[in-house]
Amino acid sequence: MKKLASCVMFLPILFLLCGFDFGGQKSSCSKALSRIDSLDAARNEVRSRQIEAEIAALCPDGSAGHYVNALMFERVGNIDGAISEYRQALHQEPNFPRASGNLGLLYAQQGKNNEASVELTRGLAASSNARYHKALGRVLADMKVYSLALHHLTEAGNILVRDSEIFTRLAEVRLAMGQPSLALEEYGRALNANPADDTAHIGIAAIYLKQNDLDKALEQLKKAEMANPQNRKTHLMMAEIYEKKGDTKLANFEYLLSGKGKNIKANSDAIHQPAKPLVQPSQPPAQPTISPKQTSDPILTKSLRESVKSLQKTIKDSPENAAETYGKLGDIYRLSGKDKEAIAAYKEAEYLNTSDSNVYLNLGILHEKQGNLDEAVVAYKDAVRVNSKNANARFRLAEIRNTRGFYQEALEQYGEFLKLKPNSPDVQLKVARLLAKKKEIALAIGAYDSVLKSAPNNADANREIAALYRTNKLDDKAIEHYKKALDQQKDDTETRNALVSLYVKHKQYDNITALLKEAAELFPDDPNNHYKLGLICEFRKSNDDAIASYKKAIELKPDHARALNALGRLYMKTGRTIEAREALDAAKKADPSLDETTSLQNNDRDEFSPEPRGIIHHRKKPRPSRKNKAAQAKATSRKPKSKASKKATNKTSKKAGAPSKNSGTPKTKSTDKTKAKKSK
Repeated sequence: MKKLASCVMFLPILFLLCGFDFGGQKSSCSKALSRIDSLDAARNEVRSRQIEAEIAALCPDGSAGHYVNALMFERVGNIDGAISEYRQALHQEPNFPRASGNLGLLYAQQGKNNEASVELTRGLAASSNARYHKALGRVLADMKVYSLALHHLTEAGNILVRDSEIFTRLAEVRLAMGQPSLALEEYGRALNANPADDTAHIGIAAIYLKQNDLDKALEQLKKAEMANPQNRKTHLMMAEIYEKKGDTKLANFEYLLSGKGKNIKANSDAIHQPAKPLVQPSQPPAQPTISPKQTSDPILTKSLRESVKSLQKTIKDSPENAAETYGKLGDIYRLSGKDKEAIAAYKEAEYLNTSDSNVYLNLGILHEKQGNLDEAVVAYKDAVRVNSKNANARFRLAEIRNTRGFYQEALEQYGEFLKLKPNSPDVQLKVARLLAKKKEIALAIGAYDSVLKSAPNNADANREIAALYRTNKLDDKAIEHYKKALDQQKDDTETRNALVSLYVKHKQYDNITALLKEAAELFPDDPNNHYKLGLICEFRKSNDDAIASYKKAIELKPDHARALNALGRLYMKTGRTIEAREALDAAKKADPSLDETTSLQNNDRDEFSPEPRGIIHHRKKPRPSRKNKAAQAKATSRKPKSKASKKATNKTSKKAGAPSKNSGTPKTKSTDKTKAKKSK
């Protein structure tokens, strides 16, 4: 017996040493895999890190643990380590769509298009992930599989409506397919998502160039230059346009800024004639801080190095033109990425009181880039002082004021910008939002109307003006604009919910049903959409449709407590008692706090319990016969009266001349009449 007891005692240790865990490790890894879905629902980074820690603790050596390790490697920039961990996760769990999709994203970054297309396709097999669609669309576009690229990029654009890169890619695919008009539409959507997308402006300019519309092309390139001054492609295209227009000086200077240096002369012909400084300097200008090492920097092309030397020579030979020359020198350094040298050159031009407003503008942009907002504000104000029509300086100044909460100053600068460039719906939208923030509702609505005149399909403007109309109880107007916003962005749940709320208010049930059906079709994997559709069908007495919708919600999410509760309620209404009990029990198990479920279950027990008490409780009372009525009346008359009623009776009897109750004569005239009637 002692030996047997010792063997039993050592059994757990033996199982542990042998790696036998009765399925515990496997179940914990399964639980860890199911927790991965909750990473997307995490509201902040702290919560995401907590979930990752839980997953790693549950399954440190399994596929879920390797997946979390890969995420960590990605965050620190260790791409090779992340790829290795994703591969290990897939080795242990081949059917792991998230690991496949994320691995495909990394392969796409490395230019491994064949591997990326395989893994991204596997990632999309389980769910429609917008990032996977976007990456796969780009890969297929590079592989010149344009029809599939178009499909995946369109799918990504339907979800990531603020990602301008998707639409520029779509435009490039359209161009490759020989559809320039559709490409222009896609570039327009890119600019609607991000007005500062220089790639979109350049793409539009290229289309106009092919159509030989030089003025429109130049206009787009100037916008691209404002959005990204260091894009050399912009300056090269501008140089070519100026060359076609016969403006040699401007063409030469743009070639210089593009780094090509085509036909650059070493004299002042490559530089615009300088204007007189506003104020004569009290000291001679200092030489810019440029060393021979800087001029021979490999970042600068040969032509640019020659241009720097040429400008240095011009400063020495023509000090009277130094202010403008320093400005040109600053431009060269800025476009070559040498921000410190550019700032030094611009400051020299500023010290010499240059009359070139763009020098102050560019100086402000560089200060803003480095986070020196106070210095940027001073530079932008100088740009406006020198040239009140410098729209770009006013815009940058307004942006900083808006960011810092000086809304009135921001409005003033935006207003001045719009006087110079009235056809700017993106800026008009900023003005409308500021006015709405200041509670100037009438002015805000007017500003939104201005936006919608030039951009009637702007989803943001339609949604925001609808909210203002709704606040002012102008529901018809609100519905009109909410519908326009929803037409542009079908996935806008906020707008869809606002429309449903307004339709409920006005009892427009057909419209509610249509909206909820559309939501269920657009997002068939969302159980809440099917649950809401079931509610409206139940309300409209379409019980079969309601049951089908509730069942679909439960199919997608078996523990959807509200759908289970609603299904049980509907089964009770239609007399399907057993099914009702099953659904309500499941609802109670999924969410014990649901009060309606408890109430329905109690009603169910009261109504369907076979005990006599429950039946008697619900049995209708028998209709009393004439004898019973008389007995009840007699019993009522025998009930003791209150003191007040006794007094009232005595007074009445005395007035009528009848004897009181205490006199021993219980009969009255009325009782005699009653007897007479009965005898008859």
